[in-house]
Amino acid sequence: MKKVFAPGCALKIYKPELAKKVLDFLNNDLGDIDEYLICCRHKPNLDKGTQIINVCAGCDKRYRELYEGITTISLWEVLAESKIFSFPDYKGKEMTILDACPTRDQERIHNAVRVLLKKMNINLIEPEKTRTKGTCCGDSLYGVLPVAQVKENMKKRANEMPASDVVVYCVSCSKSMYIGGKKPRYLVDLLFGEDTSIGTFEPDDWHGQLNNFINEH
Repeated sequence: MKKVFAPGCALKIYKPELAKKVLDFLNNDLGDIDEYLICCRHKPNLDKGTQIINVCAGCDKRYRELYEGITTISLWEVLAESKIFSFPDYKGKEMTILDACPTRDQERIHNAVRVLLKKMNINLIEPEKTRTKGTCCGDSLYGVLPVAQVKENMKKRANEMPASDVVVYCVSCSKSMYIGGKKPRYLVDLLFGEDTSIGTFEPDDWHGQLNNFINEH
């Protein structure tokens, strides 16, 4: 089966060098893996039977539902089964988690993410609204409500988190948790022992960057 790695627009904007680290590992672990940069909002130009390894909840949902002839799997599932990935040790640090809403019905992803956190020795404190009962970080309301109200929803969701450090596996979720006063810990950063930087976080600016990438790819 042909496999490709889709870092997605958010990771390529956030830390392109981190996307390269993931690609290098996948090539080392699984063999010849090409980087795939066409946005998931555009029809894939891939051979039938190709599997796309994704790191984005939105990509996962679109590749699952919109396009025939391809399959997708999350990086989290790949790493949960890896025999050679070197997991950092966070020595039992307490963190909570925000499950990304495009994967709300995908327990395979919820489970894989938690396997990775356990392998990194993170003491996970589950919020009340989690896994299939999780609610949006607030970002999906962008373009629906005025920005001030979007931010209020982000703060409301962040206040439901039972720990200051919040594991996220969506870059947009990291912006929301930061606006809400929490410390986001992006899962790819955690896996490679890096700090999560905030960068652009104002909703208008961030979505402008995303839209530019989508249009260019």
